Amino acid sequence: MQNLTELTSNATSHRSFSVIIKVCVVIPFFCVFLCCVVVMLRIFATNRHFLDTSRYILFAYMLNNDTLQLFSSVILFLLVIGRVKFAIVYCVPLLLLSTSTFMNTPLILATMSLERYVAILYPLQRPAPWRSDRIWIIILFIWFLSFSFPMIEYTMGERNPAVDILSTPVLCKPTYINSSPIQILFQAAVNILFFAVVSVVILFTYIKIMLQTRKMRQNKVSASKAMHTVLLHGFQLLLCMLAFTLPITERILVPHVSWQPEDISFFNYFSFILIPRFLSPLIYGFRDQTLRDCFGRTFLCCSNKVRPSVRCKLQNNLPVS
Repeated sequence: MQNLTELTSNATSHRSFSVIIKVCVVIPFFCVFLCCVVVMLRIFATNRHFLDTSRYILFAYMLNNDTLQLFSSVILFLLVIGRVKFAIVYCVPLLLLSTSTFMNTPLILATMSLERYVAILYPLQRPAPWRSDRIWIIILFIWFLSFSFPMIEYTMGERNPAVDILSTPVLCKPTYINSSPIQILFQAAVNILFFAVVSVVILFTYIKIMLQTRKMRQNKVSASKAMHTVLLHGFQLLLCMLAFTLPITERILVPHVSWQPEDISFFNYFSFILIPRFLSPLIYGFRDQTLRDCFGRTFLCCSNKVRPSVRCKLQNNLPVS
């Protein structure tokens, strides 16, 4: 009996230490990301030129979306790791926000690629929805698509009659909400459809811009930069798709490592969800010369001391280099 008590005590102590380590890794990581996003959004707010350009508006929208996605993901992570249980009616909005913002990212990447396509092929007569004062229409449509499919998914499953959505406490995990086979099949089909369509859009825009670059005699530099930008969106899409490798990596790791199942889940969560979401907007932002210069001045707290003539200005050409 004493040995059993000691084993139980050691297991509890190990789990508590593991929880502390995971929290100490995730929270600072998220805080660094949030700090970078706040600085970038401050740059957008203090430089009117950015808000008059469709590409920067879409990028600011992507920053806000990825921040919401990481925030909801971290909240769900803390609730699950702390084994906090509450009613399904409070859990669904968090899961809906996390799923919708996750699906939002590939749609934003496709939209940003199409924006580059429109900017290169129609530089003088840009279609109305792609102008900076009308781009909000496309953004609202993206949000509508992102919320519609998760809502359908949550309402199409069969509910357990023993579970009261208003009072029965459960762990806020997708497996407790989307447990029926039809929901799993629907989610897989929607994810495949989303990423297939986005991949086709990015490939199409890349090829069209590449062909247009060969025809252009002037402003080839801008077209080349736009082509590299679309290629970068393809890389960002690959980062997003890492989240779908979770079941595969779990099957590979389980037979070869002596980790606990929750430790493997944390490794996958940190490596294939947090890090890609952290890198995707920051790579795009720091690769932009204008944003990089403004970010450096803001980060060094020198932006208010430089003369107006040397403050960051929006370049006429594409600032992706």
